[in-house]
Amino acid sequence: MEEDNQTSPVLGFIILGLSTHPKLEKPFFVLILLMYLLILLGNGVLILVTILDSRLHTPMYFFLGNLSFLDICYTTSSVPLILDGFLTSHKIIPFSACAMQMFLSFATGCTECVLLSMMAFDRYVAICNPLRYPVVMSKAAYVPMAASSWALGSVASVVHTSLAIQLPFCGDNVIDHFACELLAVLRLACTDISINVISMGVTNVIFLAAPVTFIFISYVFIIATILSIPSAEGRKKAFSTCSAHLTVVMIFYGTLFFMYGKPKSKNSQGGSKEDLSDKLIPLFYGVVTPMLNPIIYSLRNKDVKGAVRNLVSQKCFSQR
Repeated sequence: MEEDNQTSPVLGFIILGLSTHPKLEKPFFVLILLMYLLILLGNGVLILVTILDSRLHTPMYFFLGNLSFLDICYTTSSVPLILDGFLTSHKIIPFSACAMQMFLSFATGCTECVLLSMMAFDRYVAICNPLRYPVVMSKAAYVPMAASSWALGSVASVVHTSLAIQLPFCGDNVIDHFACELLAVLRLACTDISINVISMGVTNVIFLAAPVTFIFISYVFIIATILSIPSAEGRKKAFSTCSAHLTVVMIFYGTLFFMYGKPKSKNSQGGSKEDLSDKLIPLFYGVVTPMLNPIIYSLRNKDVKGAVRNLVSQKCFSQR
């Protein structure tokens, strides 16, 4: 009987969230709800203007629209679950729902890594080879580039989610996290997870190391080209076209590397445990970063600000 209980499949997971800090649950519910609404509003407006304003029908804004849609998908895959966890005493998620949430969050995260490198290539061609830009970044090129980002992210997520859901969890179904984060779920497995670790390492090389290296090399050439421009006004104008993307890249990858590179706390038995900072860092990555993206692009881009003003003025005029 004891052997049967140990190998019985897990039908659901208990999400701890902030249950160990109950006084923080209501303030965090209000804060995250407001952030989520800002994410939907800000990224939704960006998607709308890139579709409706013909002046924004360019590769850069096409990628920006994809980035905004990614941010909405990523937060929607986890934030409703997080908010529900703050309100309910029994924070239980079925196994199938947990697997779906892992797939969506991992797929959108990997897709964004690749998409940011595509955006860096777009800025490289625009600044370093402006005469060839219409040919290199034609619609026949940038649409498949964006589609391949989505495809690669989805394939990677299918692999990791499939490997994770096949693991035996032996009744230990308590996730010390806000949602079904892949690494938190893997810690519950009661078998060897070497294959998962190896595949995660390969994924980190493909979706973290390779894009970061590509973006770094691209910006070395971009900055060198900008510095060679004789006029200060020309240098300022050239840098302004890529400053928003560079800011988003630093926030996105900086948070990712800090989240996965931070040493885990150890308990008295030597196992790893989640402290409050281990939970809040992924929360920052999953909520604050998507909220900042549309703000960064709106504040640093005159075309986007102009398109938003035109959209608002047209709506106000139509209502009169």
